[in-house]
Amino acid sequence: MEYSKSLERLRNILDELRERCPWDKKQTIHTLRQQTLEEVYELTDAITENNWPGIKEELGDVLLHIIFYSKIGAEQSQFTLDDVIEGVCNKLVSRHPHIYSNTIVNNELDVKQNWEKLKLKEGKKSVLEGVPQSLPALMKALRLQDKAKQVGFEWDNTAQVREKVDEEIQELYEAVSEGDQEHIEEELGDVLFAIINYSRFIHVDPENALEKTNKKFIRRFQMMEELAGQDGKMLHDMTLTEMDNLWNKVKLQE
Repeated sequence: MEYSKSLERLRNILDELRERCPWDKKQTIHTLRQQTLEEVYELTDAITENNWPGIKEELGDVLLHIIFYSKIGAEQSQFTLDDVIEGVCNKLVSRHPHIYSNTIVNNELDVKQNWEKLKLKEGKKSVLEGVPQSLPALMKALRLQDKAKQVGFEWDNTAQVREKVDEEIQELYEAVSEGDQEHIEEELGDVLFAIINYSRFIHVDPENALEKTNKKFIRRFQMMEELAGQDGKMLHDMTLTEMDNLWNKVKLQE
């Protein structure tokens, strides 16, 4: 199959749906927004599970949304799909002068630092400006830390970050003992921020790590429910000790 024709086929199908399908006719950039978020999360689920067929399918759904937005943009005389593609091509060329010009870089960090400098030259007032406000808090913290790193605002080594985690946890315990709920919330936020920072230094994606733990908890809890059911019981009728025994039994089975 010629893949350039596949893209053209998708555009033609969407044109036809936009003209003839009652649902597609009604869509706007605002009605599509939530669906786009869901599609992206479905893609991240497939990536977390290393589900390659799922990744392929979800990429198709995301691509459909990109073309749909571009179709609406053309209808509003704002931009076309070609404008979108050309824009990102130009951005990639301008922000990779070590490939398309005579800038010299030594490593990945140099590339990232140059990228941020170029964005500031393009009119950004802060290196943190490119972090979307609507990002989930965990992902936002990770991006903020990575952005700050590009200008040298970074710990020297992992041991320093570990000490910071310990310091923040101790401050949380002290706030809890004081009983000031607002202070407790602040210190808990500092602990989470420090742990996310530590995850960067040990080269672990905290979002992915937490999602794997979420999935593990769901799997084990549902197995507990199943084992309880085999004994004619339900979890809410069991003691904590009984449930803890079931949990340990599930862990051993894994």
